[in-house]
Amino acid sequence: MKVDRFSSWLQRYKRAWENRDPHAAQELFTENATYQETPFTEPLRGREAIYAYWSDVPNSQDQVRFESNIIAVTEQLCVAWWHASFIRIPNKARVTLDGIFVFSLNEAGLCTEFREWWHRQE
Repeated sequence: MKVDRFSSWLQRYKRAWENRDPHAAQELFTENATYQETPFTEPLRGREAIYAYWSDVPNSQDQVRFESNIIAVTEQLCVAWWHASFIRIPNKARVTLDGIFVFSLNEAGLCTEFREWWHRQE
C-alpha cells in the first residue's frame, strides 16, 4: 500500500533529522533525486548535493523535534504537513517551522523528487 511506504519514509526522515544525521538523510533519496527547499530556489540535484545541504544540521541545530501527517496520496505523490522545532546552536534561539512536503517515491521507497514550503518563527 502506497500510504504505508510514504509513512515509512516520513518516519525515516524524522529519525534522520532528529538524530542530525546527514548520511541517513542522504540515503532517503535516489542518486539523481531533486530536493527543492523553497519554491523560488533552484532544486538541489543528486545525493551528494542533498548530503552537502544536510551536513550543516549537526553544527547548527540541536534538540530537533519533527512531526508529520499525511494529507493526501496519489499514485505518484504524497502531500504531508509537518512541524519541527530545534535550538539554533550558535545563538541558542528556539526555531519553529511549519510546512508542507510534496514528494515522490520509487518502488524501492526512495525519494525521486522532493519539494517543501515552510514558515519559520524564531
